[in-house]
Amino acid sequence: MSGRTRLTLAAYAATLAASLALLPLVKPATWIFTAALVLALQSAVGAVTRRVPLARPLTIAAQAVLTLLVLSVIFVREQAVLGVLPGPEALGAFGDLFAAGVDDVGTYAPPAPNTPGIRLLLVTGVAVIGLLVDTLAVTFRNAAPAGLPLLALYSVAAGLSGGGAGLMAFLLAAAGYLVLLLAEGRDRLSAWGRVFGGAQRAGRAGSPIGEGGSASAPARTGARIGAVTLGVALLVPFALPGLGGGVLGDSGGEGRGGRGGTISAVNPLVSLQNDLRQPEDREVLRYRTNATDKSGLYLRLVALDQFDGTSWKSSVRPIEDVPEQLPWPDGLAQDVRVSEVTTNFVAAGEYEQKWLPMPYPASRVSIGGSWRYEPAGRMLVGDNGQSTRGARYSVTSLDVRPTGEQLAAAPAAPEKLVREYTRVPASLPADVRSTALEVTRGASSDYEQAVRLQDWFAEDGGFRYDVSVDSGTGVGAVSRFLKDKRGFCIHFSFSMAAMARSLGIPARVSVGFMPGTPQPDGSVSVGIRDAHAWPELYFEGAGWVRFEPTPSRGTVPDYTREQSAGGSATPSAQPSTGASAQPSAVPSASVSCTPQEQKLGGCGQDKAAAGVTDGDGGGFDWRQIALVALVLLVVLGLPLLPWLWRGRLRARRLGPAPDPVARVLAVWQEINDTAWDYGITPDESRTPRRTAARLVREGELSTDAADAVHRVARAVEEALYAPRPRPATGLTEQAELIRRALHASASTPARLRARLAPRSAARVRWAAQARTEALRETWSTRAAALTRSLRRKPS
Repeated sequence: MSGRTRLTLAAYAATLAASLALLPLVKPATWIFTAALVLALQSAVGAVTRRVPLARPLTIAAQAVLTLLVLSVIFVREQAVLGVLPGPEALGAFGDLFAAGVDDVGTYAPPAPNTPGIRLLLVTGVAVIGLLVDTLAVTFRNAAPAGLPLLALYSVAAGLSGGGAGLMAFLLAAAGYLVLLLAEGRDRLSAWGRVFGGAQRAGRAGSPIGEGGSASAPARTGARIGAVTLGVALLVPFALPGLGGGVLGDSGGEGRGGRGGTISAVNPLVSLQNDLRQPEDREVLRYRTNATDKSGLYLRLVALDQFDGTSWKSSVRPIEDVPEQLPWPDGLAQDVRVSEVTTNFVAAGEYEQKWLPMPYPASRVSIGGSWRYEPAGRMLVGDNGQSTRGARYSVTSLDVRPTGEQLAAAPAAPEKLVREYTRVPASLPADVRSTALEVTRGASSDYEQAVRLQDWFAEDGGFRYDVSVDSGTGVGAVSRFLKDKRGFCIHFSFSMAAMARSLGIPARVSVGFMPGTPQPDGSVSVGIRDAHAWPELYFEGAGWVRFEPTPSRGTVPDYTREQSAGGSATPSAQPSTGASAQPSAVPSASVSCTPQEQKLGGCGQDKAAAGVTDGDGGGFDWRQIALVALVLLVVLGLPLLPWLWRGRLRARRLGPAPDPVARVLAVWQEINDTAWDYGITPDESRTPRRTAARLVREGELSTDAADAVHRVARAVEEALYAPRPRPATGLTEQAELIRRALHASASTPARLRARLAPRSAARVRWAAQARTEALRETWSTRAAALTRSLRRKPS
């Protein structure tokens, strides 16, 4: 195989390996086969045009034209001229499909559906990166800069997947780039002719300079540099806290807290809009509860209590072991009506979240695994990789039902709490506070101000719910939302919370799920589109109280309306057991299948309880798994091929042979190749006796091994030159003795090299080149003979 061909294959493999990082972004991932085909045709055209040869710009142009033709056949065949040529109509179709793909990318969260537009973006992007890599590494023979487009491809995948594409994706992309660098280095060296070894390693007595050496020292150096670079890329970011998770990112986006430490979470609002834009409302939770009114049973994940002008986020707070009985909620007085509710949850196997969804305020939580408790927000967070995936747990919570009169008469909150939860950034636009004052003009209490803000957003202010609006959590987003009056729960919740803080009312933003959809079997299904954000305001005597400013979403709390509260479990001054029966541990299967259940995937067996997912609602795609497994098998298996070939060849040479002379020569060949594997390059110009002396000297063989080498050398001389050579015995044992002696005298790296990457495997390449050359000569001879015969025929 020529150097150019080897480099072309390496560029193709590097691009394809880097593109595997994009697999989790789209489901199903069948687009990768189309991309692989386009890349293969593109590389083949480049190889052919370079062999002609054409000028470099013409080679690049030919590859680009071929790529465009293939994309036309795949995506706009009906609009293309003759089904191939991209005319004006086909180019217009390309533009429409590209625009649709951009819209789909902005609409769907990963994993997005495999729409034609998204498929065009992916295949075209991979083809463009492949053309850049092939141009730099093969056409211009400069592989190092080709890492930039490969890095861009991986970075896109890492960014769209939430900060990281996974360890395996990084290793595959890095391995592809290293293979490309090694192939280019080998190609450069081959331009100088065959590479001979340099000076023998120090410590090998009696070896003249240039006699042994290694022909692959440059490859070893490149491999070491690549390994060191890869190790630095993996390890250094973890040693520097400021870099977070490094190139691999952190898919969870949340900090981990050790036992007795603290935990800090990034803003979960970032993923909320993606959840609401999901093309299918996949079920994430199912629960049963003894609450008679489920409309107010919001499931809270995390409270965002810090507003720094850029975003709402959760403060860094101490965490502790989950107590058997959670403390009584701060600020909740004994005269407020409270009932106790018990709810049993089953999380879907595909739902992975570090915060535990619970009704607020929880008083007791029963769950297995490694969970920690954050007292200020009354939240449970997974520790040491713990998540909600397939979790089954039970929560006892308090259904707090204050009256409007109680909230209106609430005394002032503690000064420390007011300072912390009314803090607004200095950059908060003046129109936020002025609008809040205008909306609440004439209100006689904090409670009345809060109700007026809620009603203004939900009913009176002319706001419209629109999930397509780009999310933003900074002060500019608040001001823009108040002008445009279009947005979704993120905008409504953080705008009301910011305005409440500007009025001196303690406020924070909670993120979680709305109560969900009741099912015929008595359970309640919570889907991904039930994701929600709402403001919580603090009133002394009632504690943190939920408000609902988002129109057409959720339920408005009873205590913000004139009518009396109702519909809860049996009220009492102290918590009491609900009147209804206790919920069962696991939701049962639904008997019938309503359209709502079909939308939520709730028909038949309870998928949340069983941990079963279908092909379109999440989980794993068998084709993607098979592709990744095949790639891993190839990537991991290729380095083992020399080792497997070497073992098979050794067994054949040392095995029985009908011809005694052939057996002696085979064993001698094996001894020389074994010495080559350990760094002693064969020299065909030496006699067997001189070769034996050299092996003893450079291999630093022991007395027994030295005697064995000389015995085999004499047997070889006798087999080659004696009229009637005597049968040699013990050849296999002597060859094994010599191999063990060479292994014992070699350094650890040399031993590993001899086992995993034996130098004598080069004979395979030489044999293949010889066969190729012989085949080429045969076909050339036949073609010449055919040409002569055609010329001799009369016209």
